[in-house]
Amino acid sequence: MNFGLLIPELSLAAFAIIVILLDLFIEKKVVLAVVSIIGLVVAAFFTVALWGIQPGTIFGGLVAIDNFALFFKLLFLSITGLVILASADYVSKFSRFRGEYYALLLISTLGMMLMAAATDLISVYIALELTSIPLYVLVGFLKDPKSSESSLKYLLLGAVASSVLLFGMAFVFGFTGKTHLSQIASAIQSASLPMASAGPGLIFGMILIIAGFGFKIAAVPFQMWVPDVYEGAPTTITAFLSVGSKAAGFAVILRVFYSAFGMPQWLGMEWGIIFAVLAAISMTLGNILAIPQTNIKRMLGYSSIAQAGYLMVGLATVGVAPPADILGRSGILFFLAAYSLANLAVFIAIIAISNKINSDDIADFSGMIKRSPGLSLALSLGLISLIGMPPAAGFMAKFYIFSSAVNHGLLWLVIIAVVNSVASAYYYMRVVKTMWVGEPASLETVPSSPALKVALGISCIGVLVFGIAPGLGIRLAQLATDIFKF
Repeated sequence: MNFGLLIPELSLAAFAIIVILLDLFIEKKVVLAVVSIIGLVVAAFFTVALWGIQPGTIFGGLVAIDNFALFFKLLFLSITGLVILASADYVSKFSRFRGEYYALLLISTLGMMLMAAATDLISVYIALELTSIPLYVLVGFLKDPKSSESSLKYLLLGAVASSVLLFGMAFVFGFTGKTHLSQIASAIQSASLPMASAGPGLIFGMILIIAGFGFKIAAVPFQMWVPDVYEGAPTTITAFLSVGSKAAGFAVILRVFYSAFGMPQWLGMEWGIIFAVLAAISMTLGNILAIPQTNIKRMLGYSSIAQAGYLMVGLATVGVAPPADILGRSGILFFLAAYSLANLAVFIAIIAISNKINSDDIADFSGMIKRSPGLSLALSLGLISLIGMPPAAGFMAKFYIFSSAVNHGLLWLVIIAVVNSVASAYYYMRVVKTMWVGEPASLETVPSSPALKVALGISCIGVLVFGIAPGLGIRLAQLATDIFKF
């Protein structure tokens, strides 16, 4: 067995252990953040070194090594690196547990990397739990009543979603006799599987799997945990949940449904329509509930539900499109990258501002442009990208994913998505208006550490680069999804 192909994950696991051990012996805890960043850079280096390798599997076919997995590994490592940089000012809120904080972030990232590479229902489930368990702990890290309540709610609902997912996997195994994704696909397409009798049961299993993964991506009707958890969790972990966890969920959904249930065409149409309906409901309900919110973290929680709806437009396109089509699949990857950069820019700016004003209420952001022009500009840019306005990356991401949907007969869904995008401008621009037009409570400046400024600068530059010159990002997304061929 070639363990060298798993060296990004192995190196990250080693650095997580090193962080835990160092925490026992050193007093300057800033070293832990530096070591964590080094671990992420080392893992990213090994990931880049594997790019373009001949696709293959290890551990008896449980884990794939291909450009799709490598694309998401780089995305997860980048997200975690930016979150750790943005945590420089925030970790004082739990100074006794910094080692655990950084180690749990690295372990959860390790689980996400394995989720993107998992090619068997068993490895999918193990990777999902490896991702989720550290997050249950991190959500409650503030140890106040609201944070503890959020952690408990996230844990209980996550356990239910995990059980539903496992039940769905059991149904699929029962009707196909296989757990490997490619073998499930072969069993479905072979004459040995009587679809007249197995079809309804198989579709029921798929629906349960969608429900289990739907919790991970915060799609309606599995989104009930989002606003409370987003509000109660440490803001850095809210940022990590909103982009890392969501990206991992879409990565595993895309691999599982395209590899196992992509053929025959009628089966792809079935789950494609399911995702189309969920997309329409998610984006509509998310935007409607975001409008009256006065807490910016709760508002972004409902916004995250709406963004999941836009992304599911891509999943619906993948289901209804011919197997040779690549636009729907690559559109999801490009959208995830653009959304991650924009949402991180928003949350990193909020971390700095909230630390100073000690509030997450939108009204308290009044006149922030006079107190911190840089943070206000960055927050405005991120929100503009989430709306989908040029020249930010969100515009190109939505254009790419919506145009592919139109080309494959989903015009009705795109119309709903466009209307929702326009509606979302109301609550996003309300924050911008409050910062730019309102009167500040004081003229005291809002300080931020160099590490946070670096993270914010990288996010904002990425938003602009992907919006003005998206060619490289689109090309990488196409190369990553090129491995999905029948």
